[in-house]
Amino acid sequence: MGSPAARACCTALVLVLLSSASEEGKAVEQREVTFDIDEFMQEMQLPHSANTWKVQELGLTARGGRPSFRPRSAGGPPRLEYPVEFPLGQPTFDNIQAICINGDHRPRYPDSYFPVSGYGKLKRMASSVNELEYLLNACCGSNHTWGIEVTLCCASMAWKFAINSYCEEDASIKDRQSECCKPRGSDRLNCFHNEAPNPNYTATQELPVPQIPSTETFDFTPTDCPRKIQSPYVPRAQTNVIQSPKKDFNFPPGRPSADNIESLCRDQKLRPLYKVNCLRNSGYELMSHQAKTINRVEKGFKQCCKKKQGVLECADQKWREELSKFCLNKNGEPVDFECCFDNVEDSRYTCFKNLSPDPYYNLTSAAKELSLHNICDTHKIITKKFPVGFPLKSFVNQCCPLSEEERVLCFAQELIAVSKQCWNSPPSLRHCCSMSSHERPQCISKIIVNAITKASSEKKKCPLPYIL
Repeated sequence: MGSPAARACCTALVLVLLSSASEEGKAVEQREVTFDIDEFMQEMQLPHSANTWKVQELGLTARGGRPSFRPRSAGGPPRLEYPVEFPLGQPTFDNIQAICINGDHRPRYPDSYFPVSGYGKLKRMASSVNELEYLLNACCGSNHTWGIEVTLCCASMAWKFAINSYCEEDASIKDRQSECCKPRGSDRLNCFHNEAPNPNYTATQELPVPQIPSTETFDFTPTDCPRKIQSPYVPRAQTNVIQSPKKDFNFPPGRPSADNIESLCRDQKLRPLYKVNCLRNSGYELMSHQAKTINRVEKGFKQCCKKKQGVLECADQKWREELSKFCLNKNGEPVDFECCFDNVEDSRYTCFKNLSPDPYYNLTSAAKELSLHNICDTHKIITKKFPVGFPLKSFVNQCCPLSEEERVLCFAQELIAVSKQCWNSPPSLRHCCSMSSHERPQCISKIIVNAITKASSEKKKCPLPYIL
């Protein structure tokens, strides 16, 4: 049952707590407190590390850091604190690089981080951080296409959006409103920025943390930015993912090496060249410049791959020449692209090499086989250079406006319709018409796909596939 001294100590402790409670508020209810004195004394004698571990077992470790332990006053149960790095600082030219580079090494707060009940304000703060980090990641994902200025514009708008969304939710709940939410406009934003615990967006997590998707709708297009930094126009759409121009090419191209020279030459005909006259709107300068550089690099590769000796050396020289030209615009000024800021040539080439999305030139060979879907992009060339002997207008007009899933059924119906015209078939279809009704559609499909393959080898693609 414990020693008399221990009993006296514990009795004194209970009396002090009850006395303190009565002094702080007369209305505090007094009630008998019972506990097992032997168990209490055994736990008091445990090493400090054991007590600490038991406390940590109560809390859920999260990507935002481990909850901390603090006893509650007035004799209540111990309380766990759940730190949240809120708010995030305002994106600026000084921190935008860190925002993008360290994005996976700043905390996130999954639902499991907090208990099911309570901690409402901290949960709202954590949700705001998760949402903003997700949007910042989306902005940074288009940095190679947009350039640093438009990426900063996107990040700044995402930050303002997240701050205002937080304040709207905070005001709708019967709770003490955040002090920074009381002002409006720039005063509110300045208040939040000044309160940011990590305004420089430095990495605080040793291991990468996963993104927590946003459920909010953030509507951004580069045309929302000041005109002098506008980038490619993207049709506005309501979505919970940032709308960004998805370029249909791999830039920068991988640096030729002993590991990739075989696939580089073997699959060259499968890699497309690009037209830039489809980029009609202002702001596509960087994308157009990238597409032209790819065309020149591929032209150089074509010449080198015909050689019997020194293919690798030739291809690498062409690659270095064209990427050096890429870094200078028509006025001889540096292009706003991260690898171009390095004045040391070797470092610049290393940057381009590391940045390539297809360093081994194997994405093209792994691409989907050509199908009837490609007729929507190639029908004009087929009609002009590789006619199939029957009109393709019905395929294009009826099927191409549909979604990819709906096109499958539409193409099948059109093939059946053509196969039923064998009584008046052109010469190109006579072979197919000699087959059974079940085999005819597949035979006609092969004729069209063969024409698509020929047309695709000559067609230059638009870097943005959805621009007509």
